[in-house]
Amino acid sequence: MKAIYLRTSTEEQNPQNQLNDCLSLAGLTLQNSDKSKVKIFEEKQSAWKDKKRPIFESMRKEIKFGKIDDLYVWDWDRPFRNRKKLKEFFEFCKLYNCSIHSYRQKFFEEFYKIPEPFDDIMQDLFLNLLGWMAEDESQKKSDRVKIAFKNYKGTKKWGRKGLTNETKKEIIEAHQKGMSIREVADSIFIWDKNNNRKRISKSTVHKTISNYKEGNISF
Repeated sequence: MKAIYLRTSTEEQNPQNQLNDCLSLAGLTLQNSDKSKVKIFEEKQSAWKDKKRPIFESMRKEIKFGKIDDLYVWDWDRPFRNRKKLKEFFEFCKLYNCSIHSYRQKFFEEFYKIPEPFDDIMQDLFLNLLGWMAEDESQKKSDRVKIAFKNYKGTKKWGRKGLTNETKKEIIEAHQKGMSIREVADSIFIWDKNNNRKRISKSTVHKTISNYKEGNISF
């Protein structure tokens, strides 16, 4: 049997366009004569985050039990955005004799036209290429994290801009005059990167006072 997997990641996305394209690729319509030839799996869930996708897992089981021979998707990122997981899914489908067809990656249809035994050779080569791409993607992410961390340890900092020593001193002096944490937070202002005036939070006041008492702040 043929199957179509539709996934949208937000409520605003409409899967109808995906469905029409997949039906076109499969040479089918939703007329009565074709309904028994295709099963549609549809869900709204991210394929990037590690969240459970019950519809997707149900489809995997049917592939494993030999109920699906051809799987149609709008794009390879519908099953998985992560290339490593996508490669593993291709290998899973190949193991259970299920061919993957993608509307956005129609070039892959040529692999199914290659005569035996070269079809398996070329598909294995392509899956290995996917694996290499996944490793390269992972390495690039790792390199970006290392560079960002190096900058953080050096001159650049992550997160919000910290309080200036003048502001910290103003907080401590106000508290020493008997003002409560709430009163201090309501009376002292800072300026953000867009030069907008804003109050500091009570938690920032409390943290500053605690750091001063512990000797972590000196003037």
